Amino acid sequence: MTNPTITIDGDRLWRSLMDLAEIGAYDDERTGLRGVNRLALTDADAAGRRQVIAWMEQAGLAVRVDRMGNIYGRREGTDPTAAPVLTGSHIDSVATAGAFDGCLGVLGGIEVVRTLNDRGITTRRPIEVGVFTEEEGVRFGTDMLGSAVAAGRLTLEYAHGLTDRDGRTLGGELARTGFDGLADVRLAPPYAYVECHIEQGPVLAENGVELGVVTGVQGISWQEITIHGRAAHAGTTPTHLRADAGLAAAQLIVHLRAMVDSGAYGDLRATVGHLVVHPDLTNIVPARAELTVDLRNPDDAQMARAEEALAAFLRGLEESRPGLSLTTRRMAKTGYVPFDEGVQKVIAQAADDHGLAPVSLLSGAGHDAQEIAALCPTAMIFVRGEYDGISHNPREYSTPEACAHGVDVLATTLLRLTDQD
Repeated sequence: MTNPTITIDGDRLWRSLMDLAEIGAYDDERTGLRGVNRLALTDADAAGRRQVIAWMEQAGLAVRVDRMGNIYGRREGTDPTAAPVLTGSHIDSVATAGAFDGCLGVLGGIEVVRTLNDRGITTRRPIEVGVFTEEEGVRFGTDMLGSAVAAGRLTLEYAHGLTDRDGRTLGGELARTGFDGLADVRLAPPYAYVECHIEQGPVLAENGVELGVVTGVQGISWQEITIHGRAAHAGTTPTHLRADAGLAAAQLIVHLRAMVDSGAYGDLRATVGHLVVHPDLTNIVPARAELTVDLRNPDDAQMARAEEALAAFLRGLEESRPGLSLTTRRMAKTGYVPFDEGVQKVIAQAADDHGLAPVSLLSGAGHDAQEIAALCPTAMIFVRGEYDGISHNPREYSTPEACAHGVDVLATTLLRLTDQD
């Protein structure tokens, strides 16, 4: 059985996706669609985690929870001393999510185990399905958090001390929700890691294919910038005497777009996703502006140049406006991560054997796979999304057929990896 293929139950996978999507569901007024709001370690996320654990246990998996709240379900192999093949993703979401981001990888992993059970297939290596805590980073300000601690890039103490905007600590929320597990957070190196994920972009649709083999993940830089100005009366304060923090924030946003449009920093992408001014009143010049800057770049050297240019602009902004001062705080930083060519080849061969014709592509989004890649050979499977691949939006959608084909390839890939020496 050197090149086995396996086909999962697509209808059962779809039911799991739709059932999980109802936990944390909300009606989105703007789109008229059903969305998902399941921020990490909220009550909705805890309910989703409990459902996933129930499905794991029903599939015969032995479940453990570590001190970061990461969840692992283990299907034993005939050689329990062999390093396991790991798959998984996350189920936490942004506040305006769809049903697929992260969830496809977790539920796809469980569906692979169900199918192996149905067919009475045993594997030499164990298979584990992981659910990582706070992948999105929107609540506690650091993305891929659970997997970064599991892989050793960040410390448990750092992660537990992070706070949300209401001052709640991650460690406290783990305890409150009952997911402050006892297992060691440092993950023993698996034999390999494969993550199935919706693409969250338009490349697969543009190429007219359902699946992609992911070659790596581009670099990501998150900063929080606070601009301190001076509050003043909107009607009585002459323009030349103002220290307007809101104006400075606007200038920064425009400058970021100019950096991108210049082409001087390679394939740079820049986003200000959070902006708030204080005191946030109609007739008062803003005394303070708080904003986040998200930079992405597949070239680490170009990313470094972009960060240096941003820092220089901030210094110039501060110097050119009397009364303004700026502070920055690093939220997250990861470099470009290439994926293992050997695992990519196993995925591509599995796709070919299922009659699919995948393309290779780089991920523009961050994923838990980029953290686990520090521990073991890693690669990802991308499944095509509809509507230009929109994600982090209730319109996020992939067809039942595309999801089933993606998890077929995941199942075949995992089965072949478990048979390797």
